[in-house]
Amino acid sequence: MFVTSAFAQESAPAADTSHAATEGETHSGTSVPAEHGAFPPFDPATFPSQLLWLAITFGLFYLFLKRVVVPRVGGIIDVRNDRISQDLDQAAKLKGEADAAVAAYEQELAEAKKNANAIGQQANDAAKAEAETARKKIEAALDEKLGEAEARISSIKANAMKEVGSIAEDTASAIVEALVGGKATKAEIAAAVKSVAG
Repeated sequence: MFVTSAFAQESAPAADTSHAATEGETHSGTSVPAEHGAFPPFDPATFPSQLLWLAITFGLFYLFLKRVVVPRVGGIIDVRNDRISQDLDQAAKLKGEADAAVAAYEQELAEAKKNANAIGQQANDAAKAEAETARKKIEAALDEKLGEAEARISSIKANAMKEVGSIAEDTASAIVEALVGGKATKAEIAAAVKSVAG
């Protein structure tokens, strides 16, 4: 640091006196002798040199900040701003793609539901048509079998009625024989059975 000539002159004799003082008596501690005056940074005589070095140091530090630190910090901030804007643009692009994908998915889902409903309705209609066709076939078969059964019943009834007449005639002749003891002619018995049946 810059040293004034007054301080240099004062410090030389002080060294001699301190040496002489050490011969006669010992001092403890690091006390400054009173003849030196004030502590140099607080000494008004050294203020001009201190202010000069303060201005030089501040100017150099200012130039260092202006030429080196501030451009680097500004460059870092610009790079970060660019990166953030790129990230925001990329995020907006990805969001647009995601929204488009969601819209396409919802449209496909709606179409799939519509197709599923149409397929279900077609299957339902086909099942109803098949059931109706099967019912008609079964009804036709049943009607045919019913007609055949009625025809058989009619023929059996007709045969039974023919036999009923002969059985009735045989039974009536047997009853007449048993009750009256005589025999009646077949014509009389047949007439009597017809009159009762008719």
